[in-house]
Amino acid sequence: MTARFSDEEFARLKELLLAYEWAHRTMLTKLDIIHEAHKYYQDNNPIGHIAGRIKSPESIAGKLHKQGVELTAENARLHLRDIAGIRIICPYAKDIYFLADLIREMPGINVVSEKDYVTKPKPSGYRSYHIIIEIAIYHSGKTETLPIEIQIRTEAMNFWSTLEHQAKYKYKEQIPKHLSDELIICADKIAELDNRMFLIYEIISLINDGA
Repeated sequence: MTARFSDEEFARLKELLLAYEWAHRTMLTKLDIIHEAHKYYQDNNPIGHIAGRIKSPESIAGKLHKQGVELTAENARLHLRDIAGIRIICPYAKDIYFLADLIREMPGINVVSEKDYVTKPKPSGYRSYHIIIEIAIYHSGKTETLPIEIQIRTEAMNFWSTLEHQAKYKYKEQIPKHLSDELIICADKIAELDNRMFLIYEIISLINDGA
């Protein structure tokens, strides 16, 4: 049976998701400013592109059900930190840490937690940098602080993650060992490729500087 909110809690959740949408939009604007500023005033842009999403009520219900908590809007707020999500795709792996530093320095942003799966990838081979931030929004005569999960990764890391997600969906989270082993090998090769691509970029930069 699919987990579902009651009609009353669903109405409360819709109100909560509207606030998350405002917080999400505010953070996206801050990141867009960084993107535009580097595009016009710097030689290098650490941001390739930015994507964002708000979890659907169905996804929220399923996650709460999996955690074994009652399906209420308040529990969604208390137990889930990734209702609002932003993904930043970088040209090079070194840009990941540059952007993480910029996010920490943003006014009005509180960094709650960070997980570096780039330096220390998951056993599956997954690589990405995760930051949970809190951002305050003012609406209806009150200030509300909400969390947003930000993932920073390269295009190659993102391609690998999409492929792994497809495999998990196909095999209902039980990926066969031969396939999971192949994904780990691919993840390691992707990390090596990211490093080699940046090395080529640095060589080109040195040549241009000396021209």
